[in-house]
Amino acid sequence: MSEKITNCPCGSGKKYSECCEPIIKGTEKAPTAEALMRARYSAYVAHEIDFIINSCEEGEGIADIDKEATEEWSRQSKWQGLKILRTEEKDDEGVVEFIADYTLNQMIEHHHEIAGFKKFNGEWKYVAGNIITETVKRDGEKIGRNDPCPCGSGKKYKKCCGR
Repeated sequence: MSEKITNCPCGSGKKYSECCEPIIKGTEKAPTAEALMRARYSAYVAHEIDFIINSCEEGEGIADIDKEATEEWSRQSKWQGLKILRTEEKDDEGVVEFIADYTLNQMIEHHHEIAGFKKFNGEWKYVAGNIITETVKRDGEKIGRNDPCPCGSGKKYKKCCGR
């Protein structure tokens, strides 16, 4: 990692060295599913992709991670912040709903996910996530094929800008 991180990217208000860094570096275990989720977000910011891979449940999902592509995405993205929407923990299972905001190729992205976590041998692991997509809403009325073109040409939309 090239730049020094002072404040923890996870939004806790703590110093990185006192919050997520010890979990990412392996000197501490995440005490909760939410702590692991926060550390995973911070690992993307810090480009610590080995931690992302190692904090996943072992099995098929871990084999699906393309380390090089994930690292490239991590480095090309400008990370804007993490919002934890809800957390549920019961015994050795947890759910964290979050939104991770970032900018990639001048496009603002909102990664909204409901992430599942399980404890294996006393250690929290990311199991799976359900990405929540947003429905795109039209601002104005829909233009019909036979309506006048909104460009003002006087032609029908289908014969003008609708081509």
